[in-house]
Amino acid sequence: MIGGGALATVAVGSAVAFAIVSANGNSSASNKPADQLPTTADIPSDTATADPTFAETTPPPPLDPKDFISSAKKDKAPLGADTLFPGTKLTVGDRVYKKGATASTKSCASATQGALGGVLTGNDCTRLIRATYAKDGVAVTVGVAVFDTEAQATKAKNQYTKGTVTSLSGSGVPAFCRTTICRSTTNSYGRYAYFTTAGFTSGARDVTTKDRAVFTTGDDLAEFTFRQITRRGEAQASAAAEAPQ
Repeated sequence: MIGGGALATVAVGSAVAFAIVSANGNSSASNKPADQLPTTADIPSDTATADPTFAETTPPPPLDPKDFISSAKKDKAPLGADTLFPGTKLTVGDRVYKKGATASTKSCASATQGALGGVLTGNDCTRLIRATYAKDGVAVTVGVAVFDTEAQATKAKNQYTKGTVTSLSGSGVPAFCRTTICRSTTNSYGRYAYFTTAGFTSGARDVTTKDRAVFTTGDDLAEFTFRQITRRGEAQASAAAEAPQ
């Protein structure tokens, strides 16, 4: 029984040895004793293929629309009364304003009254674009002064204390705000400073703080002008983002 057991053990060992060596493609080693076979640590293991690696990339920051309207070097879209003030009317809520005459000049001071002309000239205004809107006996002329840089436009706004953009009559709107007291506003955004002059189109009537219709008309056109300037920046930023690199 002991001998039979030994034979059985050897037979099993030989079978294991043969199986291991055959897996390595060396059938001549099948007659080696089990104690001469390589240990588990000596048998090379499968080498896993390394996963592919990719360099980290950071997407470019989104384009700022204001950058495109803060410098003449980047602000290249067509500019004129027809682009800033398109159409024949402006609707704000339930208020509908009819557009009157428009004008554009490179001599900025020539389209102003009082001290405003000196402010525009002193800050190198390159162009003044005007448009008039009217409703129910009240009219407003908005003037957009164009500069090469945002700093110039901001300085012009801050230096402004008195004077007005000259009201623009025509196209169904009579002369207004030439000899009467009218309401004026000013603001700036990017390289643009914009001014409004609002008053009555009939009679020698001065504007007072009680004339809410005049205030509303001026505010509506100032807000519309601001939105037109910001849309200009948004359109150019969008076009630049979609352009092939």
